[in-house]
Amino acid sequence: MATGILTIDLDALISNWRALNAQTDCATAAVVKADGYGLGADRVTRALMRAGVTQFFVAAAEEGAALRQSVGPDPEINIFGGHMRGDTDMISDMGLTPMLNSVDQIVRHVEALPAHPFGVQLDTGMNRLGLEPAEWSAVRDLVLQQGPTLLMSHLACADDPEHPMNPHQLAEFKEMTDGLNVPRSLSATGGILLGSDYHFDLTRPGVGLYGGMPFVDASPVVNLRIPIIQVRDVAEGESVGYGNSWIATRDSKVATIAAGYADGILRAMGGRVDTFSGEDRCPMIGRISMDLIAVDVTDMAEPPREVELLGLHQSVDTLADAAGTIGYEILTSMGQRYQRRYKST
Repeated sequence: MATGILTIDLDALISNWRALNAQTDCATAAVVKADGYGLGADRVTRALMRAGVTQFFVAAAEEGAALRQSVGPDPEINIFGGHMRGDTDMISDMGLTPMLNSVDQIVRHVEALPAHPFGVQLDTGMNRLGLEPAEWSAVRDLVLQQGPTLLMSHLACADDPEHPMNPHQLAEFKEMTDGLNVPRSLSATGGILLGSDYHFDLTRPGVGLYGGMPFVDASPVVNLRIPIIQVRDVAEGESVGYGNSWIATRDSKVATIAAGYADGILRAMGGRVDTFSGEDRCPMIGRISMDLIAVDVTDMAEPPREVELLGLHQSVDTLADAAGTIGYEILTSMGQRYQRRYKST
């Protein structure tokens, strides 16, 4: 076996959804964009449907159409990107619900699909997607006559509970939506953890389902084991890898493993994370290359056949910290060369 094995624990995924759902008194959807954060939107969505989830969010109509073909007609599939030019037939034929983000999108949707469900996204300060307060005020009454399924916004700083942006956006959202007889949604994972004031009628967790921060109590969902191709003796003073960036300070045993930055193990991690064999730590050494990484197995009595990069010892956020990024990027960068295996009872 020449490629890594990426094991996705669907039971842990469901457990994380249930744990987040239990923190609210409202409906809980699931965000499965970017191919289920890189883990396979079809398998992730079907597992969550077995747990009772009926509402899902993806980024684009193309993602929604692919998901509809995989999971059938029953779940509600919402599109964060709204109703883009050229998407009308896809939205209609696949039964997708766009979250309309602008006056142009509202006009496009109402003219092309006047009886088709839609939601509206409002900008409460993130300045990314959605109608700003003045725009919403101008079109609100006309939009409400069309019967939107949801009014939503998105928190910019929910992973920092003390950030003043959180109460600011909450106040803006309430100002724009209080008194309207339409379901409301403000919170993803971080917003759920901020408490009930942020929950409204629907929450839509994403990264927390997959074991990522800021949900510190999440069960690990992803395990990555990488095979060792070769083990060699490296004498004191010899170097390993590109640029001679690691030089042995003792006689060493170095294993070359079958993964690299083409597989989502970002080059910036080099020298900052370890691999594991059981409880034994096997540090990465030298530079991460496209397909190969060197690890130090000198202190092991017998070199293993494979090492673990992600699992109980090391989370996606540990890798993210080492690379100066976030867990989202680690999850969505997992390469297609891995053999994906799904675990579920």
